[in-house]
Amino acid sequence: MEHYFTNNENLKSEIREITYQTNDITLTFLSDNGVFSKNKIDYASKLLVETFLKYHSKLDSELVLDVGGGYGFIGITLAKLTGATVEIIDINKRAIHLCEKNIKLNEINNCKAFESNVYENVLNKYKYIITNPPIRAGKEIVLKILMEAKEYLDEDGELWFVINKDQGAKSTKKALEKWYNIEIVEKSKGFFVFRAKIS
Repeated sequence: MEHYFTNNENLKSEIREITYQTNDITLTFLSDNGVFSKNKIDYASKLLVETFLKYHSKLDSELVLDVGGGYGFIGITLAKLTGATVEIIDINKRAIHLCEKNIKLNEINNCKAFESNVYENVLNKYKYIITNPPIRAGKEIVLKILMEAKEYLDEDGELWFVINKDQGAKSTKKALEKWYNIEIVEKSKGFFVFRAKIS
């Protein structure tokens, strides 16, 4: 089985189109084999974005980092709706290629995507880091993404993420409490949306 956090250049390409509508805005995303949630917008990602927007609907070029952004749903949607300057990273080359296409397709000027294994190629500090972490990559990778986020957040920055209660939401919260003030801001269909600030 091919995972969305690996690169397989021999994987057959089958581009498909997914749309996301919110208020009067429609965004279109090209997706493909070998990327996360290739056939539809993932419920947890949608919940994360929509919860984030309840708290931060206008960001006026604040810096946002979308970690493990796949074909760009979270990052592109936030760039379009909030005015934030968004950077999207993923280890998967195909995901980044799709992301770049989707940035152009939706005519987003305040967003860019680049390849990075966790924070390896990240140079900036951000007001917000947001992620629907790759659970199937294993707990070690998920915790690395969440714990190391504090090195790339502004002093008053926030880490936002979503995890299913059956995939370790509560144990993850416990593991992070040493470094962050962390709260559950939304629960839906077994998914918990967290907001964490450096303590």
